[in-house]
Amino acid sequence: MAEADVIILGGGLVGSTLAITLDAHGLSSIVIDPADPETMLAAGFDGRASAIAAGPQRMLEAIGLGADLEGKGCAITAIRVSDGLDPGALDFAPAADDGALGIMYENRLLRQLLYHRASAAAQIDLRMKTRALSVDRGEAGVVALLSDGSSVRAPLLIAAEGRKSPTREAAGIRIATWNYHHNAIITAFNHERDHQQTAFEIFYPAGPFAILPLLDDEHGHRSALVWTVSERDAPGMLKLSDRGFLAEASRNMGGFLGEIGNLAPRSTYPLGFHHAARITDRRLALVGDAGHGIHPIAGQGLNLGFRDVATLVEVLVEGKRLGLDLGDPQVLTRYERWRGVDTLMVAVATDGLNRLFGIPGKAASAVRRFGLSAVEKLLPLKARFMAEARGESGDLPRLLQGAMA
Repeated sequence: MAEADVIILGGGLVGSTLAITLDAHGLSSIVIDPADPETMLAAGFDGRASAIAAGPQRMLEAIGLGADLEGKGCAITAIRVSDGLDPGALDFAPAADDGALGIMYENRLLRQLLYHRASAAAQIDLRMKTRALSVDRGEAGVVALLSDGSSVRAPLLIAAEGRKSPTREAAGIRIATWNYHHNAIITAFNHERDHQQTAFEIFYPAGPFAILPLLDDEHGHRSALVWTVSERDAPGMLKLSDRGFLAEASRNMGGFLGEIGNLAPRSTYPLGFHHAARITDRRLALVGDAGHGIHPIAGQGLNLGFRDVATLVEVLVEGKRLGLDLGDPQVLTRYERWRGVDTLMVAVATDGLNRLFGIPGKAASAVRRFGLSAVEKLLPLKARFMAEARGESGDLPRLLQGAMA
């Protein structure tokens, strides 16, 4: 029976990053994921991209991924927030010596890099196209029976399975959850004018319209789009011709990027909120969307997962140094306490922002514009918002500061 320090269920962006980070610190893992690598590593750009905040970016560099990521992403040097196209935008732009707020990467590139690095790691046993048929989290450890007929053992099980985590449900962990009755339309396009490494968050009553800078390609300047629409409108938005979709997008942008074209494939997913009552159980820890799912209004979903990774790795590394069982309640309690407040605060903040900007009417819009103007003038408050955007708020694990745990 194969054994490791941890068993990780889920080899997506968060699960594979966790395994690679543990490997960099001398801890072994068995990663189990049902996905087919050929599908996961498909060469074409599917329009999906993620903003990696400054803190998580430092973690990726600390574990040795910096050289592979060099030149592959577009730095976000400013964020412009506005209520529709009305005057009174709020601009977040750090000082030149503070570095970028984050970096935009195509998800496809991240998946490829993380998969190949995990496959080559000496202390990662990667089991793709495989499921855990049963898991026994006993007093002495965790044993999982896999779909290939083998069994694996570890002192700790980590669920990185996403929003509908069956492991979380099997553990009886309750979640607070609700549906926003909106969908996000995801795509990318080329445009005439330079985005100047700026992310634009334009709020409409139906939800945010986010334009995120990508690297130029052979067609010129390019950006990703995350467009929130009502759930009843999403199917129609996908059925529009490319020309019709681009015309609607251009209208929402007010033309500030000039002519747009070369639309990438469109996809959609329903928007909802969920937050687990706790992120640990007997010999179990939740990371990423298995523990919390938020509105993409501030682009913090993946970054929250990476913050989970940085915290859990530091807790496990210190536990290992002290000779503790990695599934010991005191190890898991430290992870629970460290992450609990941060995830809840970000979840509440993003939910509140979404509801605030979703209130229709001229009076509500005037109040929002006043609020944006006030934040623009209150430098300490503005600095706090930028710290959140960079993933640098709260009690930071060493990895988010660029040091090994």
